[in-house]
Amino acid sequence: MAPSTVSLKLLVHSTSRRVLFAEAGKDFVDFLFNILSLPVGSVIGVLTKQDMVGCLGRLYESLENLSDTYMQPQANKDTLLKPIVSNSAANVPPLLPNIQSSKSTNLYRCANSSYRNDCRTYVANDSTSICPACNGVMCQTVTVVNPPTKQASSCDEGGYVKGVITYMIMDDLVVRPMSTISSITLLNKFNINDVRVLEEKVIDMGTDEGVKLLKASLQSKTVLTDVFLGKKTGERDVGNYSAVLSIVI
Repeated sequence: MAPSTVSLKLLVHSTSRRVLFAEAGKDFVDFLFNILSLPVGSVIGVLTKQDMVGCLGRLYESLENLSDTYMQPQANKDTLLKPIVSNSAANVPPLLPNIQSSKSTNLYRCANSSYRNDCRTYVANDSTSICPACNGVMCQTVTVVNPPTKQASSCDEGGYVKGVITYMIMDDLVVRPMSTISSITLLNKFNINDVRVLEEKVIDMGTDEGVKLLKASLQSKTVLTDVFLGKKTGERDVGNYSAVLSIVI
């Protein structure tokens, strides 16, 4: 079972109060990548309409308030307001509130299809539909069969990325494998000549931070700085530049 909180280390420039990058494991990276699988309607539901950037929140509210009188008979507003969320990443940390999904659509076939071949070629998503072949009611539930799944191996950890690797997450959420060379290259890129200006902080991230990160990812290119700096809850100082040396040397 995926943990409900995850930890990550932030490398912070103490003078500019900016996160240079974060060091994290599989759990945090799986959470980040799983954001890409969320439908827009689900994201709006998590952030609330007021927190959405631009007009998507108002569009969501318009559909929410629109009377069913104006909707097509076969249309269900919940398919847009509460779209079905993929459950392919079962071991991703639950760092967002429970997302409500609409019920999956059932499929039906003609009640006469067991003895009429011409009826078997038709399916419907409404149990009151009429079969084009015999004019019978298509009320017999069809069982949807998924393709065979690849058998999980003993090293399959679920989620998206492998857990034996430490990952580097940039302030703009660029993700790459962590290495000593990449750390030194970044310090040179940021013109860090004195490691005493660097601080390492350990962040314990839960649902509140998950929602804030999702919101910031839609608004900012300095997500980690915006979400984590200045917060005291769940933050632990673990040292100054001497701790940073363990990362870059």
